[in-house]
Amino acid sequence: MSEPRSKAQHRRRRSRTALAVGVPLALTAAGTFTYGTDLGILGSSVQQASAAAPAWAADTADGFASVNSLGQNGTYGGRGGQIVTVTTQAELEKYATATQPYVIVVAGTINMNPVGKEIKVQSDKTIVGRGTAGHIVGGGFFLGQGVHNVIIRNLTIRDAYQGIWNDKDHDFDAIQMDGAHHVWIDHNDLRHMADGLIDVRKDSTNVTVSWNKLSDNNKTFGIGWTENVKTDITIHHNWIRETEQRNPSTDNAAHAHLYNNFLEDAPGTAIKSAYGNYSRGGTKMVLENSLFQGVKNPVIKDSGAAVVQRGNSFSGTSGRNESGGTAFDPKTYYPYSLDKAADLPAVLKSGAGPRASIGTTAATTKAAAATTLTVAQDGSGQYRTVQAAVNAVPANNPSRVVIAVKPGTYRELVKVPSNKPHVTIQGTGGSRKDTTIVYNNASGTPKPGGGTYGTGGSATVAVEADDFQARNLTISNDFDEKANQNIIKDQQAVALRTAADKVFLDGIIVSGDQDTLLLDTASKDRLGRVYVSNSYVIGNVDFIFGRATAVVDKSVITLKKRWNGTSAGYITAPSTAANRKGILIANSTVNGDVSAGSFYLGRPWHAGGDASLDPQTTVRNTNLSSAIKSTPWTDMSGFSWKDDRFAEYGNYGAGAGQASTNRPHLSDAQAANQEVGDWLAGWTPSAS
Repeated sequence: MSEPRSKAQHRRRRSRTALAVGVPLALTAAGTFTYGTDLGILGSSVQQASAAAPAWAADTADGFASVNSLGQNGTYGGRGGQIVTVTTQAELEKYATATQPYVIVVAGTINMNPVGKEIKVQSDKTIVGRGTAGHIVGGGFFLGQGVHNVIIRNLTIRDAYQGIWNDKDHDFDAIQMDGAHHVWIDHNDLRHMADGLIDVRKDSTNVTVSWNKLSDNNKTFGIGWTENVKTDITIHHNWIRETEQRNPSTDNAAHAHLYNNFLEDAPGTAIKSAYGNYSRGGTKMVLENSLFQGVKNPVIKDSGAAVVQRGNSFSGTSGRNESGGTAFDPKTYYPYSLDKAADLPAVLKSGAGPRASIGTTAATTKAAAATTLTVAQDGSGQYRTVQAAVNAVPANNPSRVVIAVKPGTYRELVKVPSNKPHVTIQGTGGSRKDTTIVYNNASGTPKPGGGTYGTGGSATVAVEADDFQARNLTISNDFDEKANQNIIKDQQAVALRTAADKVFLDGIIVSGDQDTLLLDTASKDRLGRVYVSNSYVIGNVDFIFGRATAVVDKSVITLKKRWNGTSAGYITAPSTAANRKGILIANSTVNGDVSAGSFYLGRPWHAGGDASLDPQTTVRNTNLSSAIKSTPWTDMSGFSWKDDRFAEYGNYGAGAGQASTNRPHLSDAQAANQEVGDWLAGWTPSAS
């Protein structure tokens, strides 16, 4: 939400019209990680699944498979369709080739007939092995032109090999795609095929290949076979061993992001590597924190291709190791975090390939019932990212799930969707500064699929689920205003957005510049109560704002200078619906290293020019520094603050002032009806 910049003037209307359902026009939803609807009661299947969908069925992809493009919002596979369990080729083919979405659980070994058959998978499918039991032997999968939103996970696909090493006659791949998009290949064991293990061809794009074992093969992984430069692909945390070539070979890829892969050519084995990562044609490749052990020609590139190397490690390698050219910044497309290259043997030997807990009823039920999920970047927890832990919370969970986040800086976007209530995100360090969730999107930041994020969509952490709590951590948006003067009018950069009821923010830091803390509701006619206590909120322009009924209690509001060193700003910008309570600041402190008389307490935000709104801010029993103006309220976008609800009571400090027509104070009787309890309306927040 912006400062007024030559906007059309509006005349305030005092009438209280019927409330229309909707969100402020200035806001857009942040949808990077969670898509569609979660699975509910399931219909019939080959083998009837449980009534509640297992947590893994709601998993969504990371990397380029998570990016919204081509009309597809991320990759979530068959989520929303029936879960079916298959044990024969006929059953697998029936559901994989169907037009409707399915989550297909492969519960045993399926021998393909004829050998080399590749089942033609259609869109909106998840194919997942039950534990480590799902094997496809002598064949694989093919994804044709336009096929999209496919997940292949936790399978062993093996043994189509026909006895000829560089086989030109048998194009038997484990997974081949020609013109597909939004595909996630995750935690599989792919080996000993006649041709390639994975082929990503003919402008296939938005592909993520993660946490797989790729071994015992001539051609590992080919990307390209097109004159166009369109493919966007992420390849991370794969263990590639005892393979000769294409590890991978990447031809004419627009964006190829390879990180945390372990390429191993062990001594004394029959298979010798010819080369490792190959950037060909017009490829732009970013290669980060990968480990090359014993590999010949570990990194090579064509003259017209680009390879940007960062943090890679080479042990016992020989031959070409090349880099050069300019590529791209993957973090402009999606968040990710890096493991150290030296840690990859331990990380991938234990973590790559099929996992016993995926697709097994007992293990899934146990995970879903857990009350605490741990997050740690070093792999010592159950999850390495906060979003991965949120994804593991079962839909419509009936009781609290605590996501315990170990100390560290988690550069990622986090969204808690509306169907995952009762979630607590809690830092486990000794200080709220020890655990930080941070990202740097702004309203005007370009989205990979076109357009910009908008104010609401810029949030580092977005909460849409009721009964949410955050504790003992920092949530930040570190968007650099000075470095982004090209979007001077759209520099709103939200750290935390809430659009839910009964949100308790206790002992946290919320840090940003413009529009730091967006306290909203699910719609204009929905109540959204937020209680912020014992916390720090930091910013400079409209940095506590929105439609919620919100209390900032026993907290410190820290005022920041702007990027150019000037002091000027606004603390609150409420957009309260008529007949609701807005923002209450109570029993707190307002301070900061800014000039005296430079900040307003607030101004009225009539989102989208909605004259039916009745913005409200009350500041009471609070220590105001000299930074506060003697006339602490001001107009916005043609709406007069005097037509809305702005008042003080019992404030003190250098920035406090006597009541006047330009500085209204509540009477004692009025103040008695504007206590914290009046705002919370029967809800008593308690830590849980």
